[in-house]
Amino acid sequence: MYIIFLKFSQQRANAGEWMEAHKAWLQQGFDEGVFIASGSLPNKQGGAILAHNAEPNALNERLAADPFVEHGIVNAEVIDVLLSKLDPRLAFIARASA
Repeated sequence: MYIIFLKFSQQRANAGEWMEAHKAWLQQGFDEGVFIASGSLPNKQGGAILAHNAEPNALNERLAADPFVEHGIVNAEVIDVLLSKLDPRLAFIARASA
């Protein structure tokens, strides 16, 4: 599983120009079964995404295609988490990682 932080850069003021394209990119990640949750970071620092079911290179390519990343609105940080214990409601993540 991956935790992705999209932290605003100094180009944050340009976010409005790319917001709809960013939302479409995000929805595509959900539609394709890679993204399982997303939301905002506190104090309007940016956003976070939980992802699974993707190889590291494919995930990096996906992130590079985010209009916010492409246009320097955010900096993406990916943290790979090796899960060792899951609530049964999240069993689908373990199956996807096997």
